[in-house]
Amino acid sequence: MIMNVFERYLITAALPYANGPLHIGHLAGAYLSSDIFARFMRLMDKDVAFICGSDENGAAITMRAIKEDRTPKDIVDEYHQLFKDTFEKIGVSFDHYHRTSDPLHHETSQDFFRTLYKKGVFLEKETEQYFDSDANQFLADRYIKGTCPKCSYEEAYGDQCENCGSDLSPEELINPLSTLTGSKPALKKTKHWYLPLDKDENWLKEWITEGTLDGKEHHIAKAWKNHVIGQCKSWLDNGLQPRAMTRDLDWGVDVPQEIDGADGKKLYVWMDAPIGYISSTKQWAKENNKDWKDYWQSDNSALVHFIGKDNIVFHCIIFPSILKAHGDYNLPINVPANQFMNLEGNKISTSRNWAIWVHEYLNDLPGKEDELRYTMIKTMPELKDSEFTWKGYQDANNNELVNNLANFVNRVIVLTHKYYDGKVPSFDEDIAITGHDGQDGGSYHDNEMLSLHDDLDQIRENIQAYDFRAGIKQLMEISSKGNQILQFNEPWKAIKTDPEQTAVVINLCLQYVSAIRTAVDAFLPFTSKKISHLLNIPEVESQGGWNDMMMTLALGEMLLPADHKVNESNHIFSRISDEEIQVQIDKLMASQTPTDDDNSAFEAVKEEITFDDFVKMDIRTGTIIEAEKVPKTSKLLKLIVDLGFETRTVVSGIAKAYDPEKIVGKKVSLLANLAPRKIKGIESKGMILMASGEEDGLSFVSPEDGWKNGKTIS
Repeated sequence: MIMNVFERYLITAALPYANGPLHIGHLAGAYLSSDIFARFMRLMDKDVAFICGSDENGAAITMRAIKEDRTPKDIVDEYHQLFKDTFEKIGVSFDHYHRTSDPLHHETSQDFFRTLYKKGVFLEKETEQYFDSDANQFLADRYIKGTCPKCSYEEAYGDQCENCGSDLSPEELINPLSTLTGSKPALKKTKHWYLPLDKDENWLKEWITEGTLDGKEHHIAKAWKNHVIGQCKSWLDNGLQPRAMTRDLDWGVDVPQEIDGADGKKLYVWMDAPIGYISSTKQWAKENNKDWKDYWQSDNSALVHFIGKDNIVFHCIIFPSILKAHGDYNLPINVPANQFMNLEGNKISTSRNWAIWVHEYLNDLPGKEDELRYTMIKTMPELKDSEFTWKGYQDANNNELVNNLANFVNRVIVLTHKYYDGKVPSFDEDIAITGHDGQDGGSYHDNEMLSLHDDLDQIRENIQAYDFRAGIKQLMEISSKGNQILQFNEPWKAIKTDPEQTAVVINLCLQYVSAIRTAVDAFLPFTSKKISHLLNIPEVESQGGWNDMMMTLALGEMLLPADHKVNESNHIFSRISDEEIQVQIDKLMASQTPTDDDNSAFEAVKEEITFDDFVKMDIRTGTIIEAEKVPKTSKLLKLIVDLGFETRTVVSGIAKAYDPEKIVGKKVSLLANLAPRKIKGIESKGMILMASGEEDGLSFVSPEDGWKNGKTIS
């Protein structure tokens, strides 16, 4: 379907988990991209419902409450309010921000479960699941960690290995441990209701990769990001399994009590949390005299989920399966998930406080909301992981926002007051000027105004393709063109020799400023308001303002009429000093806290084994003779290892630590009798021994020089 056929957009942003504050990775992952899209769709005069809310259920909140001697409600109330305040202050324009502890959400989630139960969708099974006796509770999949049976990654979760992307169950993990207490859990019988995802494989594959649903075109598959489709295909190719939709928990949404065996059972987070989008829409519709079904069930409404890459499978496979099983709901036309943003060379880590907390930023640097938004957008991890640095933030502000955008706006306003008493100059005819490209003879209307129209339309194309980095880059290029018009025509000189031409130049530049003021509203809303004040016009009309501007430009008319009086100049951005940046760098360095699960601290010794267990391992010396990256992965290398008596193919998750061409000839130690595993379609026969060090570093465990290949290590 072509995007413009939809007049109504339901836009959702991932529900933040109410167990800690927001950091810049959250902004870059889902909230700024969704806000830009929602703001722009409103400017395009679309009917928009921009929905989010706090995810307030789950075992982690319960455990935190126990540790802090508080109630779960105390925890979620604290962070729900902090989320609301932070989003409002940073300019994220939700139409409604709800919470999953609200009675309406519980009612909506239970109704959903009840409908699927009555339709016979669920499988009811008694199984053995891991139970943490220290915490006295069953463990959700995400609260179990262990070694992945497919790639030997030691930090795999009970539902997914984030190293190789494999779909897992907790029982498959090697040496499983509870993330709540660190103890080894035991299996215990319990009954739950399962969603039979295996029955959905065929339609899911067709829907995700081809864009068709029930034999009809549903969305444009090629518009979906490659890493989104790739991760989904990995799950689908490995075969989907039934997934439990209920859990044994103390805090959350109750399974409807009329169902036999429901006592003590709560809805699983991926049955409950995404339904929060629906309950939030219901509450918003109730408060605004709307029909929520128009947004969730109408053919004229488009559903778009904005999330981080760690939630791709849940929004592209599990939640769509739930929606389709219900039968009355739209499926998303796109899930434009972003990848991760790193910080100063390392992954953001909440456990060791390696993060920039958004609420602290707002307190430390008041009035600089758009400075952060701009840096986040221009480095947004849309297709691959990106990085935030304080020096990069300073450079983006000083060299781009100040030297380009603020400089252009300020020069135009100052010159208008200097030569025209602050009024938009008029002129009698379309006099030729030097255009933004430096070519003489450019026409005000035929060249520059239509060029501005086309440049702005490129921003529209970028946003509708979810390419927000390209969109803001195009916006800054428009500002650069405005600066070039001033520089090439030098109105401060031409005013004496050619006043008519100078009037055309200043008028044109004021039209540029007005256009920028509308276009920037989707990206930097605080800046848009500042420019509106400078131009002495109302703030951008959020509903349809873009369409009005483009029609005006297409007709060759002025956005600012002649003789309109503008206000005195005031810089919309100011330079940020080295001292201000150093304060923030020092704060970040001083605040990080080593933790037991951090590579900068020693890891706990694993479970005791016997000598007989050890001698079962056949570790041999070898040499890497070939190395290459595994396609469509960021962490995996395919290695050919010479063991003297034979060569082995081994897939190893060391690509982020070593370039393949630099490790050819490297002596290694290989666990030679490890059962073969297929990883990304490659049969891996063995495992390279590595030591993990600080800052996620890795080092080969190698024999000394001179050792022949194939020798036994004991």
